[in-house]
Amino acid sequence: MIPDRPLPYSGDYASPEEYVEKLLGFVWNSEILQILCGGVHILDFFTIEPGLFHYALPKEWQPFILSCDIMQLLDLLMRDDLDNLSFEGDQRPPESFIEYIRTVRNLSLGRTFTPQELKLPILPRSVAVGMNPKKIHEVTNFADYVDRLSRGIAEESGDEISHFIDFGSGQNYLGRALASEPYNRHVVGVEGREINVTAARGLDISSGLAIKPKVMRNKKLWSKIKKTRGPEGQADPDAMAKAIREVAVDTDFDFRPVRELDAEYTAEQGKGFVQYISGKLDSGDLGDVIAQIENGDASEGEKKELKLMAVSIHSCGNLSHFGIRSMLLNQNIRAVAIVGCCYNLLTEKLGPPTYKYAYLRPTLEAINGRIMRESEKHDQQGFPMSETFSKYKGEGIRLNITARMMACQAPFNWSEKDSEGFFSRHFFRAVLQKIFLDRGVVKKIRHYELDRETETDASPVEQGDSESPFDISTNPVIIGSLRKSCYGSLKAYVRGAVQKLTSNTDYKQYAEVMQEKMAGITDEEIEQYEAMYLPRRKELCAIWSLMAFSAMTIESLIVADRWTFLQEHSDVVGKAWVETVFDYAQSPRNLVVVGIKK
Repeated sequence: MIPDRPLPYSGDYASPEEYVEKLLGFVWNSEILQILCGGVHILDFFTIEPGLFHYALPKEWQPFILSCDIMQLLDLLMRDDLDNLSFEGDQRPPESFIEYIRTVRNLSLGRTFTPQELKLPILPRSVAVGMNPKKIHEVTNFADYVDRLSRGIAEESGDEISHFIDFGSGQNYLGRALASEPYNRHVVGVEGREINVTAARGLDISSGLAIKPKVMRNKKLWSKIKKTRGPEGQADPDAMAKAIREVAVDTDFDFRPVRELDAEYTAEQGKGFVQYISGKLDSGDLGDVIAQIENGDASEGEKKELKLMAVSIHSCGNLSHFGIRSMLLNQNIRAVAIVGCCYNLLTEKLGPPTYKYAYLRPTLEAINGRIMRESEKHDQQGFPMSETFSKYKGEGIRLNITARMMACQAPFNWSEKDSEGFFSRHFFRAVLQKIFLDRGVVKKIRHYELDRETETDASPVEQGDSESPFDISTNPVIIGSLRKSCYGSLKAYVRGAVQKLTSNTDYKQYAEVMQEKMAGITDEEIEQYEAMYLPRRKELCAIWSLMAFSAMTIESLIVADRWTFLQEHSDVVGKAWVETVFDYAQSPRNLVVVGIKK
């Protein structure tokens, strides 16, 4: 049940504790890692000369990196045997670059997945409805994993897991598989979006877990209702309700749409069962959830002895933390098995970076976005979870949203075609930000005071201080997705982005500024920008590749923090480990954090 190593590190470390210490030391001491993971942002690639490429990387690395084809560079970063490299002539990479690659590889948790013999190798069509191939792979493997884990717990401790609690169950793909043959488990889906719960109940009916309720209909009355409502009230629920009250008063007929009918669930001995509890969690305290769990005809004493396992496939942001903490905060939670994702949605427990983090960009507010200032909340539910990480070197480990966003990348899965597509999008966006800066749409922002002891409103130029991308950036502007045709050229991208921003009704004031500053830009001007920066596109591709590669240590850091948190609570937690549960090629967020109560 427990893997040989509690953490799947690949380097030669004597213990998981030594691995964690080396990882923390690298994150704390490596300036290159700090620059690539949180110190630079693609938006500001061309806003400061000579560009981020020249600021971010050691000079001795730059000629070699620019001489490489991008796919060749990706192979060197992630796949090539570093002890048997073959390069022509003077193209050999500098030793310091090779050592950096080796260190990142050694400190990145292993992602190799060894498939197990599954109890249910192929999901029945009725259960798999609505799932894409990625979701089928995840549900098939994780359902089998948590079932094996629960049986292993029962064999070792005698604790028979009575229910699985699925954090953020969504449309309950995992729970439906666990409640169906051959697992027949009881599952409680905790979901904050009612629309997902409604959809899940519909899928339960399709799979046979629930019964479609029988209601009385009347076609003649329905025709009268529609006539009374009139065509103008077709999309108005209130008009429909009023028409029903007028026409079908004092009748037993039901005119609700099928999707609004409550599915009927029946608990049977030896069969699986699904229950939904709607609500948004804000901590790991599941007292209210546990109080609502249905346990058939069990006595009050038996209900108090519920033995639960918290599970989740890809809990976004802090939801993973809630799931892990639930084992400490709830007596009934006997184990957890949580696969996290969306690290960018984690909050920041330690607050904004201080001046001691020389390269860590503060999280800036988009000028056309809602005010969040998440880092200033010092959310105790956020990253890091563990005391070890929170108090490291007296300052604690901080990750800004840029670093956490990069940890969501999957560079091992990048094909040449995929890479070309998103490199082009990043290039277009970086050039557009330069255009915004030149035309006064955005301004440069200094991150920290030049003089730490006295405040000043003087500009960098007036201070006589040279600009640095580690202390200067520009206002973010949220653009979001554009039509596919907008990604064909820089000209199409600029036109599409400006059109979207000037027609935004949510931020009318900013749309007017955009109209004033950008309406007059000509095709010739856009072509001049493209001619100026296209020769430097490779610099951007190289930096983005290095950022994604380096961020593998950031994901490892986040996962190691969660494992360390469980280890620190050895008075409650008997065993804790991390292992892979999915094939990285199909689902790159494939590390599960497991904890079992004493």
